[in-house]
Amino acid sequence: MDSHGLKKTYIHAPPIPPPLSRLQRAKRVLAGIILSPTYWLLAYQHRVPGLNFHRSAALLALHLLFSQKARVPYNLIYHLLFWPMDSTRYFEFDFMWKALKLAQAGSYLDVSSPRLFPITLLMQKSLSADLINPDRRDLDVTALLIKALGLADHCRLHDCLIEATPLEAESFDVITSISVIEHIPRDTQAVQKMWDLLKPGGRLLLSVPCAAEASAQYINYNQYGILEPDNEGFVFWQRLYDPQLLQKEIFGVTGLPHRYAIYGENKSGFISKNSEHKRASREYPLWREPYMMGQEFGYFETISDLPGEGVIALEFIKP
Repeated sequence: MDSHGLKKTYIHAPPIPPPLSRLQRAKRVLAGIILSPTYWLLAYQHRVPGLNFHRSAALLALHLLFSQKARVPYNLIYHLLFWPMDSTRYFEFDFMWKALKLAQAGSYLDVSSPRLFPITLLMQKSLSADLINPDRRDLDVTALLIKALGLADHCRLHDCLIEATPLEAESFDVITSISVIEHIPRDTQAVQKMWDLLKPGGRLLLSVPCAAEASAQYINYNQYGILEPDNEGFVFWQRLYDPQLLQKEIFGVTGLPHRYAIYGENKSGFISKNSEHKRASREYPLWREPYMMGQEFGYFETISDLPGEGVIALEFIKP
């Protein structure tokens, strides 16, 4: 059992695969150019969530391609064009975007979400923004994109943990944190900090992985270098939340959500096998991701209905 009293499961990450040869990279680029639009159209027939956001990412990439404000590596632009998201990000981004599309907001905080969401939001809404990310390397890439898109004047970046942020209480109309809370050992304290930073009447948007039975995952790969590994080389990776854990760690701070949605694998074990495939090979066909969502995932009424792993997206409004 871990510190939350959850059953531990262990993920054995494969060795980091060798870099692709120049010929392999060229073939992969060509395949992405041809197959990405094809799989987008197939996914559209399955009504996969997030496809409009995928299209927005492609437009963002074209903007970067012709921008003169900062030089952005072509491989980053290529990824935005042809595979900007993977797996359940399609669902999560779609939920968050619909929640904020018509929301009136002036001040915005994002806590370590995949950078594509807050950057796209800033491109389409006039907001004063603060982005927090303790991963310095990842934050440097975000800073480059912010500069290239001309957003630096109203976007501040913070290299810190949410618990250590110097931002003032009740400062923000909107706070987002997409698939982050589950990676924080002291998750309740992180949620409490976000709740304190939110203005009355403001919106807090979170997403976390979930399952019918909660558990804690540990992995033998220290991706972020923030947490200390145990004696066997495993580091805390994430929690899967069940209804009881959500109530204890999140709802105890925020109260019940104003709105939520659950999206998950149709067959137990698919997410873990798919994640293993991605870690093991640099030739994973990322262009298939939106179509895979339509084939292997779906919406569920309750967490208890999930056959395996899923994601719950939550919208809270502070009284």
